[in-house]
Amino acid sequence: MDGPLSSTGEDMGSFENPASNAETEADDIIQQESDNDRVEEEPKPGMKFATDHELMAYYMRYAKQQGFGVITQRTKREANGRVKYLTIGCARGGKYHPSHSNISRSRPTIKTDCKARINAHLVEGSWVVTTVEIGHNHSTVSPQKSRFFRSPKCLDEYSQRMLDLNDKAGIRMNKNFGALVVDAGGFKNLQFQEKDCRNFIDKARQLRLGKGGGEALTEYFKRMRLQNDGFVYVIDVDEELRLRNVFWAEARSRAAYEYFGDEITFDTTYLTNRYGMPFAPFVGVNHHGQSILLGAGLISSEDTSTFVWLFRAWLECMDGRTPKAIITDQDRAMKSAIAVVFPHTRHRYCLWHIMRKRPEKLGSHAAFNAGLKTAIQNALYDSQTCGEFEEKWGQFIKKYDLGENAWLQGLYNERSFWVPVYLKEVFWAGMSTTQRSESMTAFFDGFVHSSTTLKEFVDQFDNALRKKVELETTANFNSSNQTIPCSSAFRIEKQFQSVYTNAKFKEVQREVWGMILCNCILISKEGCISTYDVLDEITTDDDHVKSIKYTVYFNNEEVDVKCTCALFEMRGIVCRHALNVCQMNKIHALPEKYVLDRWRKDLKRRYTMVKSSYDDLRQNADSGRYELVVKRCSKLATRVSSSDAHVTAFMLHLDEFENKFKGLTQESGSTKVAETVQTDKGKKILSPHVVRGKGRPPTKRKVPPVEKAVTRRKNKQIRRKIFDDTSEQCEVSEAPERGQIQSAGKDDFVVLTQCSTVAQPTPPDNE
Repeated sequence: MDGPLSSTGEDMGSFENPASNAETEADDIIQQESDNDRVEEEPKPGMKFATDHELMAYYMRYAKQQGFGVITQRTKREANGRVKYLTIGCARGGKYHPSHSNISRSRPTIKTDCKARINAHLVEGSWVVTTVEIGHNHSTVSPQKSRFFRSPKCLDEYSQRMLDLNDKAGIRMNKNFGALVVDAGGFKNLQFQEKDCRNFIDKARQLRLGKGGGEALTEYFKRMRLQNDGFVYVIDVDEELRLRNVFWAEARSRAAYEYFGDEITFDTTYLTNRYGMPFAPFVGVNHHGQSILLGAGLISSEDTSTFVWLFRAWLECMDGRTPKAIITDQDRAMKSAIAVVFPHTRHRYCLWHIMRKRPEKLGSHAAFNAGLKTAIQNALYDSQTCGEFEEKWGQFIKKYDLGENAWLQGLYNERSFWVPVYLKEVFWAGMSTTQRSESMTAFFDGFVHSSTTLKEFVDQFDNALRKKVELETTANFNSSNQTIPCSSAFRIEKQFQSVYTNAKFKEVQREVWGMILCNCILISKEGCISTYDVLDEITTDDDHVKSIKYTVYFNNEEVDVKCTCALFEMRGIVCRHALNVCQMNKIHALPEKYVLDRWRKDLKRRYTMVKSSYDDLRQNADSGRYELVVKRCSKLATRVSSSDAHVTAFMLHLDEFENKFKGLTQESGSTKVAETVQTDKGKKILSPHVVRGKGRPPTKRKVPPVEKAVTRRKNKQIRRKIFDDTSEQCEVSEAPERGQIQSAGKDDFVVLTQCSTVAQPTPPDNE
């Protein structure tokens, strides 16, 4: 294979024909696209190239289609600096050599000592391939994911010009990069990522958005339904057909709920739009520990009836599968609504919200910074049983004479909703606060602001979710192609290294490091059950070191281990105390029940193949095949469902097919998701009333400039509303039943739901 000689140059002293330049640039683009689409043959000894650049370009194209990265491994030069020998190989070649001795700060590595490479010599002005090694000692990726490797990344001149122009126009970076994504037709068609653009340009300004209204919102939802029948939305209007509440969930979120819907957070205190409608996201945690959206709503008020409507709409969307646990703030209306809609779900208050109110509620006490604050923390975090907490709490109340404090008394009465020791037996996926919801709304805050209209909100909402999917795809790629080195010879650490995502393996690794500070002592042994006391040294935020004793029960026959810290029960991560006991008993591998499917990286989850309304997955081969099979099976299901005999025969054929292909990749969890179809009454929906949220009414006094400056600074740091505990409650019995979704045929919803309310003055609709 001979490559043509190529050279580039530019004569600064000559004038060129603009038309000729345009034709040349067009030819270059066409040639580049054809080069990218060309299928490269396998490298063989004897292949010739005109320059080392052509050799590198060829091997990079070959590596991209094979699914591995490229790196120059060795180069030899002549005395004049001219390259005469070159070795190009797989980026995962070589061995990992840490740059520092601190194993607790080890970085992920892709090195597996892969031997795939080619060697080339410069012979009589041409580069000749001498030796070739094809085989890899690791799995490769699909060509669509090759863009994550460092070698093919290239910020072309066209993209640089667009970034520079948009930056001069004052467009912030995430929008600047988003324009390139849209222009290219998706992330997969770009040879660079947002981080590369940020390295090229870092100036930014918030994007100005247009205007829209209630009717535009419904048109948007209809359009999403046409694009994907898995998209679900429910709109609540008043008797004047004015928008009051809206809920929607796209197909990917509904499918992801199968895997990550066991524990959710729900919060409405952060982001609002121009109409004062709080953003109400249902947020879960994926296998990387990232926030994942499981549905969202915009609500006009925060009373019990509204939350009942929203929860019922979300529950119906998720086929009636209630979450096992939910975290909210102390809003009384939310608590009442959860008791109605999710009576069997474990409800927890956000601990961060409660602890943040300590200075406000107890700051005036003389001993607040002289032991009172520490006493509360000790009672909360150091108690291992409910009785121990109640004893410490009583001592704390008596010591500081706080028996008449109404705030503390109210907290104690609801201790089962927020004290950690009362929540130990419930899986919380590592979450104890609603900051998951707040981080999600903060993420959307990069796309919308307080002046955003409803139509703009959902449009930018899709853009934000598209980026969320990209972040998860990147994390999946890194977990599959990067390995975090083990910090010890402990075999259990290596067990989790091979199956857990990088983010979750780091959590396991922190527990392995913590074993150094643990002192394990055998207390008793009855039959196969051994009891150990583990003394752990814990460093607090103020660098104070305290020793806490935990009890670990170990069943030698079943290799069953249980610790009173309950880290595994709450977070799904085996604690350092249990690992220490396993080490003493020479346990080299834990049973499968301690390796949660939730955190695994080697499972293929169905929701990643579901086509969403905001992401075009037509270029994804797996997704295309998945949609083809689903559509065909849906048609067959319609034809055979009329007869039991036909269904039995169809299921037998499926069983035969499944037995024939035993080697197919298995997925975790159920695959049943009922696709709900929405209908519309076709009536024009008006924009909502501008409403005011909970809290004290705005004061009319004149605010001094100093106070304004302080308020601005606090808003910039916190940027969230704090609701007063004395929020007005709304009894469920008084709530109108507008949350009931009426049947309009099999598997259908009625989008518009109405209820009779007291008419309010209606401002003129400018839209």
